[in-house]
Amino acid sequence: MKRNKNIFLSIILLFIVFLFHCKRPSSEKDKFLIFLDSMEAYQESRDSVWDSGWESLSAISLQENLRQYQSWGNELSAIDASALSHDDQISYDLINYTIDNEIYFLENKIYENPLNSEGGFLTGIFYGIRDTNLDSDEKKKDYIKKLKALPQYLTDHVDMLKAGMSSGRLAPKLIVQNCINLLEPQITTSVDQSIYLIPTKELKDENYTNECIKAIQQNVMPALQDYHKFLVLNYLPNAPEDIGISNWPNGSQYYEQRIRYYTTLDISPEEVFEKGHSEVKRIRIEMEDIIEELEFNGSFENFINYLRTASRFYSKTPEDLLEKASRIAKKMEEQMPKLFGNLPRMPFTVVPVPAVLAPNYTGGRYSPGSYKNHRAGQYWVNTYKLENRPLYVLPALTLHEAVPGHHHQIMLAQEIKDLPKFRRNTYLSAFGEGWGLYSEFLGIEAGIYETPYENFGRLTYEMWRACRLVVDVGIHYKGWTRDEAIDFMASNTALSLHEVNTEIDRYIGWPGQAVSYKMGELKIKELRKKAEEALGDKFNIRDFHDQILKNGSILMSSLEKVIDNYIENTLSTELVD
Repeated sequence: MKRNKNIFLSIILLFIVFLFHCKRPSSEKDKFLIFLDSMEAYQESRDSVWDSGWESLSAISLQENLRQYQSWGNELSAIDASALSHDDQISYDLINYTIDNEIYFLENKIYENPLNSEGGFLTGIFYGIRDTNLDSDEKKKDYIKKLKALPQYLTDHVDMLKAGMSSGRLAPKLIVQNCINLLEPQITTSVDQSIYLIPTKELKDENYTNECIKAIQQNVMPALQDYHKFLVLNYLPNAPEDIGISNWPNGSQYYEQRIRYYTTLDISPEEVFEKGHSEVKRIRIEMEDIIEELEFNGSFENFINYLRTASRFYSKTPEDLLEKASRIAKKMEEQMPKLFGNLPRMPFTVVPVPAVLAPNYTGGRYSPGSYKNHRAGQYWVNTYKLENRPLYVLPALTLHEAVPGHHHQIMLAQEIKDLPKFRRNTYLSAFGEGWGLYSEFLGIEAGIYETPYENFGRLTYEMWRACRLVVDVGIHYKGWTRDEAIDFMASNTALSLHEVNTEIDRYIGWPGQAVSYKMGELKIKELRKKAEEALGDKFNIRDFHDQILKNGSILMSSLEKVIDNYIENTLSTELVD
């Protein structure tokens, strides 16, 4: 019996040794795949926390996060990227980019200011609540836990803000006031109308709904009121009037890092600023040509004022605005097969921006669909203050947010097979927003702009993104005032003055992100021109677009390599034929 036991143990030991050797990395690819598995497992474990609670933001947790990213950075640097396949190199570069940014963020304690003009983490809470699915008893229990855990999450953020007050990393007064304004409806609305009851609306379970109401009354509302009180009485009086991030300790260096991060390019704020001025000059000429085409009797400023004040350019009801947006989206969908070989399965709908967000929100936004939560993509159209939502920009907005813009790109990325999970879910602003702006340009080829006014609206949106290169750098690197930024934007675009103001506030609270749109679009256009010139008659627009989108959201340097390979492969196929 003992002999049989020893034989059994020997077999087990041999099996363990066999497994160990199977797991041992025998190549750089093996090392990289093992690294990917461990990183994704860690991220999944962190994501699961959100099912029944909130991410811990204590000082200890933040230090643990820093050590984890530093460890990943060391592990990744030990892998020879040149020995990896082309696809794995894309993943390697993307992970390296992400890790470097997280280390910078944590080492420099950027988290001490978690606010922006749209609420920052407060808006994140709304998204998390809205996306909660209560289709099982376990999920219902988790949601109650989440409601009861919210006070600690808010306390962690108060601690962050206090640390920022000590270190000089404070949000400007106007950003803080926007956050206060966002909070006030949440703490004054009756509990039965609370946004925290949204997940229960489709349930027919009065007992469970009452349990949620109790948690909101006893846990959520007092915590939100305490946070609001802290912002009003403690933080706002100490917040600076100055709006630029350069006022922070090492603020200019931080802004330089933000420019590199959001563009994924090795470029300086000065280069971005100069590019912005040249693009503004170029687009202005095209806008003047349309004014001349329309035989408008007046100056550029007179024409802009006409667009902002003529009732013909504005909807009278929210329903009319939504219907017009839907019609444009459907018109573009008809053209999609002519421009793309691959189309996502996920549908999308057109809905208003949620009322709780609308006053400080942009004209529109895309909210991704979810196969997990059985939710279609949503193209949000802001119906707040209709007199500030001009119809002449609606085609460009629709193409950017819906198709062929964010809905097409984001949902296609989620459906890509044989890619690491993080690649399917990553969103880089230069790629995603650059693609969105390029999508507006595609509307010309698709015949979406039906009148000179709509084409002027397209140019207004392109000018808007060009102006961002100037005003964002101006605010955060050159000491511009808010009035200077507003004047520059208002004098060069036909955006409503309300939207100009909300946009400038958005840039103040989100340094660097605004420049990603135009810089990304310029790179995509540059690559298209390169492919057209190299391939001549062999250039196929559907193939080109599929190549741009086939890897999900990637660095601009990686995208350039993808198109170079596409050109080389197409030419080599031509030689073989």
